[in-house]
Amino acid sequence: MDAAGLLDAYERMAVVRRTEQAAHDLFLRGLVKGTTHLAAGQEAVAVGASAALRPDDYVFATYRGHHHALARGATPEECLAELMSRATGLCGAKGGSMHLTKAATGMLGSYAIVGAHLPMAVGAAWSARLRGTRQVAVAFFGDGATNIGAFHEALNLAAVWRLPVLFVCENNLYMEYTPIADVTAVPRPAADRAPAHGIPGEVVDGNDVEAVAEAVERLARRARAGDGPAVLEAETYRHFGHSRADPAAYRPAEEVERWLKHDPLDLARGRLAERGVGAAEIARADERAREVVERAVEAAVAAPAPDPREALTDVWADGGAAWRT
Repeated sequence: MDAAGLLDAYERMAVVRRTEQAAHDLFLRGLVKGTTHLAAGQEAVAVGASAALRPDDYVFATYRGHHHALARGATPEECLAELMSRATGLCGAKGGSMHLTKAATGMLGSYAIVGAHLPMAVGAAWSARLRGTRQVAVAFFGDGATNIGAFHEALNLAAVWRLPVLFVCENNLYMEYTPIADVTAVPRPAADRAPAHGIPGEVVDGNDVEAVAEAVERLARRARAGDGPAVLEAETYRHFGHSRADPAAYRPAEEVERWLKHDPLDLARGRLAERGVGAAEIARADERAREVVERAVEAAVAAPAPDPREALTDVWADGGAAWRT
């Protein structure tokens, strides 16, 4: 990235970080029902990958998918309104925190069933192949999903058909509360298993937005050329526990401290300074991000509740269930 591109990526990450913090605060105020799974600390994976993809590429994410929805064009207001079950939410209050979806921008959903969306990404890639569009499908998933059968099924079929799909593992070291290393035979749960399916596997610093963008751009170019799928394992770390009910007391203090010193926003900020971007310009980017999210919170909190008459819209493709009988 040049300095301007990196500054843009930094501001996007700042918006994601502030939106995640706003979700946390709104939850504590009792305005977010259910739970949330925050991705603060993992912004570089979503923003870096999105910077390398085409607008018409497909993205699938997990229940920890706020950052991917935002990176693919959802606004902070849409996301926060959805978390608060407002009519103006991204899914009209039907999805909540774990199912953010914006098909118009290629964000084909967040999925709460671990690993379930990997075969769906394979299907989307197959569709792109059939239509000859040179689109790429990208499935983002956590390290825990690599121990799910759907992971291996998806990799195998994608390899057999040489489909344009990227499997991007956000390895934050913990599968919910259990260290992935304690229950997995290989040190790199995604990248080390890729060769068994005849797929290249790479590891990247998931907190380095430029490194993620470079890797995704290169692997996406390879997929578009017909050379098939790839696995990219992005090493990163979530700042919060698994969910808002989790204080993450199981994580060693020294580990948390080490990773907090490797914050993706701090890395980008330092690199911007090295490239001659002044502190005042970086501060202006931070201020723009703050203003965007503050306005989003105000608008989302003030938004109306959904109309109960809308409950069954968007459920069936044709607007009704008559086809079932």
